[in-house]
Amino acid sequence: MKLRLKIILIFFAAVLAGQAQAQRIKATASLDSANILIGDQVKLFLEIEHPKSVSIEFPQVPDSINGGLIEVLGRSGIDTFEADDEKFMKQIQAYTITSFDSGSYRIPPYWFKINMDGNIDSVPSNGVNLNVYSMQIDTTKGPTDIKMPYGAPLTLKEVTPYILGVILIGAIIFFLLYSIKRKKKNKPIFARPPKPKQPAHVVALRELDRIKAEKIWQKGKTKQYYSELTDALRIYIEDRFAIRAMEQVTDEILDSFRAQKNLLSDKNFANLSQILQVADLVKFAKYTPLPDDDNLSLVNAYFFVNETKKEEQKKVEGKGTGVEKKDDNVEEVEIK
Repeated sequence: MKLRLKIILIFFAAVLAGQAQAQRIKATASLDSANILIGDQVKLFLEIEHPKSVSIEFPQVPDSINGGLIEVLGRSGIDTFEADDEKFMKQIQAYTITSFDSGSYRIPPYWFKINMDGNIDSVPSNGVNLNVYSMQIDTTKGPTDIKMPYGAPLTLKEVTPYILGVILIGAIIFFLLYSIKRKKKNKPIFARPPKPKQPAHVVALRELDRIKAEKIWQKGKTKQYYSELTDALRIYIEDRFAIRAMEQVTDEILDSFRAQKNLLSDKNFANLSQILQVADLVKFAKYTPLPDDDNLSLVNAYFFVNETKKEEQKKVEGKGTGVEKKDDNVEEVEIK
């Protein structure tokens, strides 16, 4: 009698435990919106919460529901999540549905198959309602114009080609105007930037070196020699002292220096006078100077440039100057 009672109690305990576990298996159906307009799409979710030890088979939802009034457009995969209780889990599958007829439609419950330790059973979800509405038409207003589409704001990507086009057109116009202006001035369209202007004494000494190297006075070209020598000095005077020596005669140049006595020392003024006056005699009076006069004129030209150039430290520029400065004394270098 006692053994039979124990068996009965164990049986009822197992049944109650199975029922308690079954009660924890919960299937639900839900919509992310129960009200839609004709043609709008909505999500239908089938969800089940169950112990991890239970195997679940989701229902097969057909392509149309409620006699074709609701269409299933797509299905997602089954997503699995951990429940609050570590022994339980949630599984969810989403369906995209729509309807093209207005009305209120019932989505029936769907049955999930469960396998509990070899015992096959099924759990239903709840049913849900989907309300489909049509657009309300105000018949009192009569026919109205179709509304124009709204203009979307322009993006940088859309306006960039126009900006680049404007820049290109502006560049072309500028180039054309620039070309016309250059042609009117008889200048090339493209020109290299001018080289930095060399100091006046560098230009003058280079010219004196050339004259010294050619020695044209020894070839009977005395007049040409003095013309080139005085031209080199006149150009130097214009750049160094801002005196328009190329347009002035000898007396005017000397008068300009006399009017500004601070520009030259007496010695430099005397050297310049010697060169210019001898050159005038050769060019205009057919004077034939002695060889020593030719050498002295060239040496005095070197001396004049070296003594008056714009430098803090006045030294010999190098070979070929024909002058060495030592304690303000000038030593003549023989010019052969």
